[in-house]
Amino acid sequence: MSTDTAALMRIGRQKSLWINRGWVLIFVLPALIFYGTYNVYGIVMTFYYSTLNWPGLGPVANATSVGIQNYIELMSDQRFMHALGNNLLLVVVSVTVQLSLGLILALIIRAKSFASKLFRTVYFMPMLLSTAATSIMWILLMSPRNGAINVFLRNIMGFSSPPVWLGDESTVMFALLFVICWQFTPMYMILLRAGMTGIPEELYEAASIDGATKWQQFWGVTLPLLSGTLRTSAVLSIIGSLMYFDLVWIMTGGGPNGYSELMATYMFRRAFLTDSMGYASAIAGAMFIIALLVILVFFRMTRSRDTE
Repeated sequence: MSTDTAALMRIGRQKSLWINRGWVLIFVLPALIFYGTYNVYGIVMTFYYSTLNWPGLGPVANATSVGIQNYIELMSDQRFMHALGNNLLLVVVSVTVQLSLGLILALIIRAKSFASKLFRTVYFMPMLLSTAATSIMWILLMSPRNGAINVFLRNIMGFSSPPVWLGDESTVMFALLFVICWQFTPMYMILLRAGMTGIPEELYEAASIDGATKWQQFWGVTLPLLSGTLRTSAVLSIIGSLMYFDLVWIMTGGGPNGYSELMATYMFRRAFLTDSMGYASAIAGAMFIIALLVILVFFRMTRSRDTE
């Protein structure tokens, strides 16, 4: 093959490569525009609004610039700090309880039987309900007087004065955490069950031939090969817990006395109930930074364990 022919072929391959990249860009461009408009642009504008004293009504041009004053005030805001503590508590409970229960349930429904299929269908039902329907259902169940839970405690268990689950400062977070775990554990059950389908059965057969028990197979085969799915599930749980809003807002509105307040509910309150859009934007910016730092720390910790 002559030098000229090889050069022409190389130019043709490069041209074909650029054409393919051009088509890829054309097909990806709508998604990039959508992502840039509703995510990147939104994040940038949130940080810009957080430097303003702006009620959210009227032109932004009339707002007063306050620099980082909103963030300084945020650091001394006791209600925000309490909301941050509730979010961190939600992160810990979600990662430990939801992932643990999800893993146990995934192992249960892995069995090839009619009972496991029925259990899989029934237990996934909480994920099929809307958050509003779930919230209303549990408000009725936890009603102090006529709720099914307190009726059971009063008439069957003999409690003379059952807890006011959503109206007592000492029980409100426990009640909300229970409902959140009840709602989202099935999602992790399905994710982890899907991860288990990628584990070759030959590994279990080989372990069984070597005399490994079911418990040893779980620790030696299932758990190590499921680490990627567990990491992904943990990231989803952490981000969702730090940004959680809807169920808490519907069930308690952050009450009583702010004891169930989360960062997102406090942001909504300051933005739309007290007309402090600049301060609410500072809360949103703080949520973004906190979530980013927590995820970076999580990735650093899990990566170091994988290295070991």
